[in-house]
Amino acid sequence: MSFGEATTRGRPSGAASCPCGSGARFSACCGPLLDGAAADTAEQLMRSRYTAFALRDEPYLARTWHPATRPRALDLDPAMRWIGLTIERARGGADDDTGVVEFRARWRAGSAGGELHEVSRFERRRGRWVYVDGITDETPA
Repeated sequence: MSFGEATTRGRPSGAASCPCGSGARFSACCGPLLDGAAADTAEQLMRSRYTAFALRDEPYLARTWHPATRPRALDLDPAMRWIGLTIERARGGADDDTGVVEFRARWRAGSAGGELHEVSRFERRRGRWVYVDGITDETPA
């Protein structure tokens, strides 16, 4: 799938819990961001990107990736299921132009599983947060 193709596969109903694990309804959490609303904080953008990975929403991932570091294509593994997110620390609010979010994201692919630990950098461009890059550490479960 290219970044230009939209996806609605498996999109939660508005009343369902948000995949990002915030405890809020999808319609009040990541749903509006995936539909085009701007994130107020770097953490909100990170949570919405986790949700986009879980839903395989490549166009959203492309829109929220800094153009200098965005790959030309992102081939998401259809067997991979993102099953949990923990935010370790976050910096970057409404008055900041840069932010950092450290998180742990758990995944399963068939009988395999693991955890992605990343310290992500974010930047505000033209009033909107974008993902710049991250330092990762992935460990099998």
